[in-house]
Parts: sequence; C-alpha cells; structure tokens
Amino acid sequence: MGWLVALAFVIFLFLAFSAVVGYKMVRPSRLIENWTPKDLGFEYEDVTIETRDGLKLSGWWIDNGSDKTVIPLHGYTASRWYSLYMKPTIEFLLREGYNVLVFDFRAHGRSEGKYTTVGDREVIDVLSAIDWLKEKHPERAGKIGLIGFSMGAMVTIRALAEDDRVCCGVADSPPIYLDKTGARGLSYFAKLPEWLYTFVKPFTKLFSGAKELNMLEYADKVRKPLLLIAGEKDPLVKVEEIREFYERNRVINREVELWVTDAPHVRTLKLYPEEWKERVGEFLKKHL
Repeated sequence: MGWLVALAFVIFLFLAFSAVVGYKMVRPSRLIENWTPKDLGFEYEDVTIETRDGLKLSGWWIDNGSDKTVIPLHGYTASRWYSLYMKPTIEFLLREGYNVLVFDFRAHGRSEGKYTTVGDREVIDVLSAIDWLKEKHPERAGKIGLIGFSMGAMVTIRALAEDDRVCCGVADSPPIYLDKTGARGLSYFAKLPEWLYTFVKPFTKLFSGAKELNMLEYADKVRKPLLLIAGEKDPLVKVEEIREFYERNRVINREVELWVTDAPHVRTLKLYPEEWKERVGEFLKKHL
C-alpha cells in the first residue's frame, strides 16, 4: 500500500503544480509605465470605459481632430504602455492624423478584472470601447479601425466579424490554433515542456471561466478589409497557421491581405519600422 500512497502524493503534487501554472497564466503581471501621449507631443485625456459586463477599463483618448479613429490593441501580458509595439503604433497613428483610443484589456495595466481570458471576453472590451467612442465622441467615430497584436490581433479578427461599426483591421501575429500557441508559450516563456499544457489548460479555464475559441471559424465570417502579418521566426504562431486562415478567408473576402516577414512574434514593427508603417499606413488610407 505504501507505493499507492506515494503514487497518489506524486499525482497530487503534479496536479497542484499544474494548477499553479494555470493560475499564473490567467493572472499575468501588470505592465504599467510613466510615459503618456504628452511625451509624444499630443494632448490626451485619461478615460474610464465601462464594459458591457461591468468592468472599468483604463485608457487614453487622443483627439486629433479627425472623423476617423483607430484603436490599437495590445497582446497578452502587455498594456497600452508596451514600448515594443504600442508606443510606436500610437505615435505613428497620431502623426498620420487619426484619433486614437487606447486602453488596457481586462486584468492588464490599470484596468479592472482579476483574470485574462486571452481573447474570449476581451472582445467585450473592444465593443465597449466602441460604445464609449460612439457615445462620447460620435463626430470622431465616422470610421473606426483596429490594429491588434497577438491576443489583440485575435480580438481584431473577432470584432471585424461581430461588430458592423468596425470597418477594417490589422492583425499582427494572431494565434490561430490556441492550444498549440499555449503549449509553445509554456516552453518559450517558462521553459516547461509543451506536453504540460494538456494538464494546465483545464485549470486556466476553471480559474478564468473562458470559453474555447476556434479562430479558424472566423475565416468564414470576416468580410471586411483585413491585413494579416506573420513572422517566419515566430516561436508562438507558425506562418503556416496564419496562411491557412488567410487562404480560407480569401474565399469569401476579397480584401484580406497577408504580409509575411522573417520577424519573431509581433516584432515586424521593431525590425522593419519603415516598411511596417508604409504597409499599414497604405492599408488604413485605403480603407479608412
């Protein structure tokens, strides 16, 4: 009987470890920095956006005098302050003449929310931000575009399919097969074996209450201008997965584009800033 007790104890420790990993995955550390759009040369307003399910999101509204507004969407564990891609994207959009509404997703930055759902309920955050914009500044919401990175790219794709008020979107490094990306993330960020994700995933769903997303389903739903950006050196999302989405979407969507670079995850802007700005700038000018 002693070996049964030992086996049960080992199983208990393994499950406890998996639970801790799952808990940490849905409660990422919050990235908060001190810079504001004022440091980029633009006046701004601190805003609070109440979501349709009752959370308060923290953000900035930068009125640039246009009737076109772009909402940049950060990725998992990031926030509006993320210097890798959010800060240069905000500055780029403002210098292009667009208004910018930017906020921290739930459980990120200064926003409320205990758990992230990595793309599930985050779409509520985006739709609620559009609600806020339409109510507070309807004259600035003639056309609304989205630029999302990683998790934000997933939400961009979902919002294009689910909200008629969004006219176009840029999705940089969007995870398509979430289980595969989650497993790769365990290896890439935590140096844990990918197979562990099978045991961690049930705990992430238990803690966060998130529903499973099938991003490929949205390839059959999006019929609006969409620019997909994929990187050949991305350790989290394979080019082939984004290409599969693209090939499936273009059957019904003549205005979907795919741009493949040799960059790692969400780093095309960092490695090729001028080309990124040119490609994204032309896309927005055409469709906004």
